[in-house]
Amino acid sequence: MLIRIVKLGFKPEHINTFTANFHKNKQAIRNFEGCEFLELYQDNQNKHVFFTYSYWRSAQHLEHYRQSDLFQQIWAATKPLFNMKPEAWSVNKLETVSV
Repeated sequence: MLIRIVKLGFKPEHINTFTANFHKNKQAIRNFEGCEFLELYQDNQNKHVFFTYSYWRSAQHLEHYRQSDLFQQIWAATKPLFNMKPEAWSVNKLETVSV
């Protein structure tokens, strides 16, 4: 399993456009082959900063998504809205601690 964390910063006037586009596409992303989990977070202090958090069965599944028409369409609509360069990390879960 691969976890993908992406940090996205938007121009304040484009936050609603981004969130509407996310809501429009979230089921298609989540249902994409290999996607096991998807969440969207908003920074508590900087309301223009968001994070996507997703689980992928493998790096190959993530790469297949990143090469897909779906991703290309979403990225084309999202890229002009940024006010900072996006950052992304692919990480492996080492441990989960729960009560």
